[in-house]
Amino acid sequence: MPNPKKKTSRSRRNMRRAHDHVETPTVIYCECGEPSLPHRACPVCGNYRGRQATTTVSDE
Repeated sequence: MPNPKKKTSRSRRNMRRAHDHVETPTVIYCECGEPSLPHRACPVCGNYRGRQATTTVSDE
């Protein structure tokens, strides 16, 4: 197998890895105040775009 002839410098190695990071997820806040992911129903209250999308089971 081919091997590199020269050692890769720290600068060149880190420039190559610059795009490998994990992006922070976008967070929106529901009407109830809980954070959730965009384009998804709220996991707490079940609202999506101002209307009830899913039913939630309340602990009574």
